[in-house]
Amino acid sequence: MNAPAPRTVPLHPLFGVEVQDVELATVDDTGHARIRALFETHSVLLFRGQDLTDDDHMRLAERFGPIEDRNADERPKGEKMSVPSVSNIREDGSLTGEMDLHTLHLKANMLWHCDSTFMPQPALCNILIGRIVTRTGGETQLASTRAAWAQMPETLKARLRHVRLRHHYSHSRARISPELAALPMFHKWPAQSWPAVWRNPVNGAEALYVASHAYEVEGMDPKAGAGLIDEALEWATQSRFVFSHRWNVGDVLVWDQRAVLHRATPWNSSEPRKLTSLCVSATDEDGLAAMTMR
Repeated sequence: MNAPAPRTVPLHPLFGVEVQDVELATVDDTGHARIRALFETHSVLLFRGQDLTDDDHMRLAERFGPIEDRNADERPKGEKMSVPSVSNIREDGSLTGEMDLHTLHLKANMLWHCDSTFMPQPALCNILIGRIVTRTGGETQLASTRAAWAQMPETLKARLRHVRLRHHYSHSRARISPELAALPMFHKWPAQSWPAVWRNPVNGAEALYVASHAYEVEGMDPKAGAGLIDEALEWATQSRFVFSHRWNVGDVLVWDQRAVLHRATPWNSSEPRKLTSLCVSATDEDGLAAMTMR
């Protein structure tokens, strides 16, 4: 007999659900199919109280698609990828300083963005797990660009519907620190060009596709293009489109990078914080083929 469908509780009136009665470490194919259907419909899924090892985390991500590996070119041949962490904790257990380049990199994550728009294969989703959490601050905020697009004035929609935005990793980092933006890790990939609207191939829902990495509208005067990008981001990140997640250890947050912007919020730099993060790359089945067409 098949297990009953999981219960869900809304996280926000417009998007996102908490999924209950699911143990992600042991979910089977039927269970994952239900999770994937919820993901396509609600864009953000929260699972509380999970006890996932790094290997469990990898297996869960692989169910969604190919795992993104930004450092494949830096590891010795044959060395296994480890699960990346988003943390202010050094290997020796000390905390990074307020103006360390790594801390500045974390601050750049406080800009509204979706991951990997600067890569040839952008992200489908991020699977983020709470490992060490802060007493205050350090929330992850998520903004539904699907809901924002649906409610966007037609005049602004018309300006965005058929344009392409250019994205580069260093652009978002330059907004925090020119020294940070100059690091080689932010220049691995050439600028990428994506349409400003991503259509979900499963349900046809459209979402604004923009990020802090976006710096130019193709074919538009640079100043006017930057203004349009700012206008789009400002619209999409209004409080009515935003859900803020307060972390507990064991929380697993999964969101659709095609339809959701996110950012971290500040926390006391004397407090340790560690999340583990795996991005899954979008494929043609996720709508990537349509996004690459000109």
